[in-house]
Amino acid sequence: MSQRIVQIISGRLSLRSPQRESLESLQKAIAATPDILHPNRDVPALLEILKTEFPTLSDFERDFPSLCFALATGVGKTRLMGAFISYLHLAHGISNFFVLAPNLTIYNKLIADFTPNTKKYVFRGIAEFAVNTPKIVTGDDYEVKAIAKTIDNNREMPSPIYETGNFFSFPKST
Repeated sequence: MSQRIVQIISGRLSLRSPQRESLESLQKAIAATPDILHPNRDVPALLEILKTEFPTLSDFERDFPSLCFALATGVGKTRLMGAFISYLHLAHGISNFFVLAPNLTIYNKLIADFTPNTKKYVFRGIAEFAVNTPKIVTGDDYEVKAIAKTIDNNREMPSPIYETGNFFSFPKST
């Protein structure tokens, strides 16, 4: 089933070969270690299994599973991020994602690319997201949207996009 979802996403998003291969690698990693998606997991055991699937993998370098997908400049890493989110949502029911941008330029680009009806909208072609548009929360509007979430408990909390500077700025005093 998840291989079919990979094919559907690859087609709908017109993924280039490196993007499609990265999405296939994500699917392969999850198929080999389904526990990777669960909070209570044996990280060293997952690493050992994944080393057999991916010979270049040596270490997660973190206390949690961390995978890196290297693509050349201009190949479409933001579109790949959209493909990963689509896959994890459609194949595994994951609905919340945390995106961290390294600087303000990329932060603004990500907000634009994750906004429907924009030129480079990352989910264009994913029918499920045309009907139920993903909600985006940023470091600039998190408090307002978090308050709205507490008022309407039936709404799912959207996925935030943050720029690293958001973590080092202090709240404005009122």
